Amino acid sequence: MDEIKALLILVLGGLSLRFALTLNGQAWAKSHAQTVSFMILPLITYVITKTITGNIALSLGMIGALSIVRFRHPVKSALELIMYFDLITIGIATSVRTKWAIQLIIGTIIIIYAVKFAQKFAKSKGKSFYNISFNEGISLNSIEIVSSKKIALIEESDNLITSHENKSLPEISYRMAFETKKQLEEFKSKIEQENSIKKIDVNFN
Repeated sequence: MDEIKALLILVLGGLSLRFALTLNGQAWAKSHAQTVSFMILPLITYVITKTITGNIALSLGMIGALSIVRFRHPVKSALELIMYFDLITIGIATSVRTKWAIQLIIGTIIIIYAVKFAQKFAKSKGKSFYNISFNEGISLNSIEIVSSKKIALIEESDNLITSHENKSLPEISYRMAFETKKQLEEFKSKIEQENSIKKIDVNFN
C-alpha cells in the first residue's frame, strides 16, 4: 500500500509541475515527450534508489550503467535542466521520506507561480521583474516593425528583443516580444501612429 501511495505521489507530482510550467507560458513543457518525461523520470529515480539501497556493489554497478545515458536533445534553458534535477530529486526523496518529496513539489510550484505574480506586479508599476526571451521555450507573441528611422518608443521598451539598422536604405528592423496578446495589441495601436513605419508583421501564439 505504501508503495502504491509513493508511485501516485510521484506521477501526480510530476504532472503538477508540468501543468504549473505550461500555465506560466513555458511552451517546451507542453509536448507529449515532456509530459511523459515528467511522469516517468521521478518513478525511474525512485526505483533506482530503492534498488541500490544498502547494496554497495549494486550501487557502483548502477552508477556505471547510468553514466552512459545521455540526453540526446539540446536543453532549451537553465529552467528545463533544473526541472529534470527536480524530478530526479523527487524520486530519490520519495524512497527516503515521502514528506520531503511532497514539500519539494509544493515548494517548486509556489516558486513558479510567485515569479509569475512578481512579474505581473512589476508590470503594473511600469517595471519588469525579469526579461523575456525567445531562447527559453516561452510561448510569446511577437511583432516585427520596419521603420525608416529610429523610434524612441521602441528603443526604450523592455520588450525589444533585436534591432537591425540597414544604412544603405536607410531602414531599421525591430523585433519585439510580449507575453500576452493584449499587451501586443495595445503596443501596436500606439506604434501605428508613427509615420516612419513601413511594415508591421504580427505573430500571435
